Amino acid sequence: MKQVMQWTLLIGLCLLTPQWATGETLVFETTSPYHHITVVDRDQLRTLHFDNTYQSQISLDDPLQGHFEYTEYFHMPWLWNDQIKTVLMIGLGGSSIQRAYQAYWPQVETETVELDPKVVDVAKEYFQFKETDRMKVFLGDGRLHLRRTQKKYDLIILDAYTANRYNSYIPHALVTKEFFSLASAHLTDQGVLAYNVIGSVTDTTKGIVGSIYNTLKTCFPQVYLFPAEGSFNIVMVATKSPQGVTKPQLKQKLDQWTATSEVTFPNFVKRLRQFRAAPPSSAKESEILTDDFAPVDGLLKTR
Repeated sequence: MKQVMQWTLLIGLCLLTPQWATGETLVFETTSPYHHITVVDRDQLRTLHFDNTYQSQISLDDPLQGHFEYTEYFHMPWLWNDQIKTVLMIGLGGSSIQRAYQAYWPQVETETVELDPKVVDVAKEYFQFKETDRMKVFLGDGRLHLRRTQKKYDLIILDAYTANRYNSYIPHALVTKEFFSLASAHLTDQGVLAYNVIGSVTDTTKGIVGSIYNTLKTCFPQVYLFPAEGSFNIVMVATKSPQGVTKPQLKQKLDQWTATSEVTFPNFVKRLRQFRAAPPSSAKESEILTDDFAPVDGLLKTR
């Protein structure tokens, strides 16, 4: 991104308030109970906007290109569990993650929980998302879905930022100790949780990155960070294993895995470079979030 406006106006990778400029075409527009949704084309890229924020992007020439960088870090859990068979994704957006999993991991059974029916319609109509027997969508609240299901998953992916007409925010119910305990209970023994958070790993003052990290640590023995190179996205990977790992160990495992199996995701080595085992600098100052105390709006920062 060329500049950062406000962290409270962030969804996914993009950091700028949309402005329809010369060369941009408004393809679709609607208002749902949750969002003002627009789809805009420019230079063979199609972008999904919720209210005043960017949500997802796709290349019109190739649906596996044009996506935001941070979505590729949602493949990194495979380095901890290369036998993933079931995945739960909370949030659909423009379906970048879903389409990538359909392409690179076709053997996996994936469930997506999406609160807004209009988002599902837009993803199918304008972003080449297709439901199949192995790629299902459920309408509803992600936390409620976990409470009601008896299933366990090998991987749970959360991209929990949402937006309204004023700013972007994280649903409180998806960042608390109680929620992460529920998620852990619905993961298999080798299960992994991956969470997209907006912020900085080097900022020393308390904030959302440090709080989510500390809250995850109450339920997961190990939490690792993958800060994106081109944005303030940080994908946190939380594992149930008490044994920590280093970047060289993961690289060795990746080399052995690719030598013995067909690994189709092309950017493992590139994205592994961003691996960080140390906690974010703000962890020392940041609170643990609970259902009774989760002031996430106050932890989002403006710059």
